[in-house]
Amino acid sequence: MSLLGRDLALDLGAASTRIYVRGKGIVLDEPSAVARDAETGRVLGYGAEAASSADGETCWPISGGLPADAELTRRLVRHFLRKVHRNPFARPRMVMALPEGATPIDRAALCDLAFEVESRGVLLIPHAVAAARGADVPVEDCAGRMVMDIGRDSTRIAVLSRGIVVASGAVPGGGHGMNLSIARLVEREHGLLIDEREAEAAKRTAGTDWKPLGRQVVVRGRDVESGRERAVPLPVQLIYEATRQPVETIVRATVGIVERCPPELAADLGERGAVLVGGGALLRGLCRRLRAALCMPVRRAERPRDSVALGLGHCVADLRLIARLRAAGR
Repeated sequence: MSLLGRDLALDLGAASTRIYVRGKGIVLDEPSAVARDAETGRVLGYGAEAASSADGETCWPISGGLPADAELTRRLVRHFLRKVHRNPFARPRMVMALPEGATPIDRAALCDLAFEVESRGVLLIPHAVAAARGADVPVEDCAGRMVMDIGRDSTRIAVLSRGIVVASGAVPGGGHGMNLSIARLVEREHGLLIDEREAEAAKRTAGTDWKPLGRQVVVRGRDVESGRERAVPLPVQLIYEATRQPVETIVRATVGIVERCPPELAADLGERGAVLVGGGALLRGLCRRLRAALCMPVRRAERPRDSVALGLGHCVADLRLIARLRAAGR
């Protein structure tokens, strides 16, 4: 086993990559970032080191669960696998998530990636199924269930029944769009330029609870007029208001997907509702806002950022589960 490598699950997220190793759980969770020299293109760092680096440019080579830059993604994943196995000759079997609506070319790209990083086999699981299982949603029964994955660059919405995806869709501008909205608000209200990292920190510091409304978070940035760095207090309520437009986009997309479902599944959704996964699900008051707009129950997964990796990990721990999921969908 030390030579072959333990079976593992690879969750390729636009913001973070997670690796689940059989028998150990999630052993790696690092930003899907690559830092490289802007002039020569030489890679300066990967993962957490790249995301915090002030040298060169930071690239995010993964988008929508697929390699946007195949070469950088391959080098990033190989770096992560070596950190996990500490053996350059390890050849693990891998389970990966296949995004809904993926083309045969997208499927081939994931398979090519797996074999280029020396995997001895790869199994692809529908992304929504993995997210649902990681959020403890029973997907093998006939009732309709909805999963909403709010990632960095997009929000993916899917309705599941009998272990298969009945309807799905995606809208651009997940957590990244929310961060840009916060940055624009800070510039408009305070004349302060903040980067996405600071906007993300403010969003997370605000927390997930609806109350208390009067709390504030401190953001630091560069003054537009003087060019000096300064800090300003930002009411949490303003963060809520800044993200109104991205949330309304998600609501419209969700309504369109529900309308494409058979009537009996739409009725199930009104009773059972949706579960939120992904880093964007941690946005303050998001469940409450979606619940009011969609008129259905909405809850956040216990570990929203890890849900896809945990769901893939369930398949790694019991490879027969994949066959059962396929049988349930027939």
